[in-house]
Amino acid sequence: METLISVLPVYFFIIIGLILKKSFKEKIDEKSYVILSFYFLQPILVFWGLTRAPIDYAFIMSPTIYLYAILSVIFFLIIISKKIFTDSKDRTIFIAVSLVGNTGNIGVPLGIALFGEQSVAYTSIINIANMFFIYIFSIYFFAKDTFTIKKSVYSILKLPGLWVAFFAIGINYFNVPIHKDISKVLEMGAYSSMVIQLIIFGVYLSEVKIKTMNWKLSLHISLVKHFILPIVGIFFVLQSDLSSFVGSVILMQLMIPLAVNNVNLAALYNCKPHDVTASVLISTITFSLLLYFYIHIIKYFLGDF
Repeated sequence: METLISVLPVYFFIIIGLILKKSFKEKIDEKSYVILSFYFLQPILVFWGLTRAPIDYAFIMSPTIYLYAILSVIFFLIIISKKIFTDSKDRTIFIAVSLVGNTGNIGVPLGIALFGEQSVAYTSIINIANMFFIYIFSIYFFAKDTFTIKKSVYSILKLPGLWVAFFAIGINYFNVPIHKDISKVLEMGAYSSMVIQLIIFGVYLSEVKIKTMNWKLSLHISLVKHFILPIVGIFFVLQSDLSSFVGSVILMQLMIPLAVNNVNLAALYNCKPHDVTASVLISTITFSLLLYFYIHIIKYFLGDF
């Protein structure tokens, strides 16, 4: 029950976005929200997350194992995508979207509900690793259909979140103190980023037509996200020497549904944003149905947390 209650605010803000678009229609310009989130609020979230806990072994290894699992699967997706999809944009979405979880909006509060506040440091750094994956790999695949490889790389280097992350790591490594008032402002910006992300998702969700949904794409993405990736993640976690607590946090972050950030990228690069929104919706429903079983799977392999 506590777990279900912890994710209720997530669905609340999604519904707010849906109602806004349904009520005001053309008065709501979703791309303006995307730009505000992607270029301003998310860099604040990145900085806040990377300066919350000191850098130690577990702090470094938790995102490393997370990325090991994701990168192992992405090469598999690149190989099989041409055999599954004939449309180039569907292939792009399949590769770029399938592995990007909602590590911020759902991962952080769910981690608190399951593992307590001591999980925040690990869920935050895994969220940053997820953003690195988005900024480097997802954006490359989205941009390559619109731009040349050179321009795709250049578009990555222009992203403020990437440079803010390097800056935040430097601040953390050298133990540069952050004034409590500045820290409070950063926290406000970070939570604002999460809220507006959910509202953006609700706005795009309002335009999804069930009859015209790309079911083949959505179901294949959910198969990868909720079955293949967790299996790979269990393998890597069991091979590591991390504590069962940290391993449990990593596995839960690999199991959570697709990120709303996927919708942002699809909108920015004009790559079927409504199909991506539908895939996020299917993934979120699938996760809600599997959450009970996920918890027992984690306990079976790693013990109580």
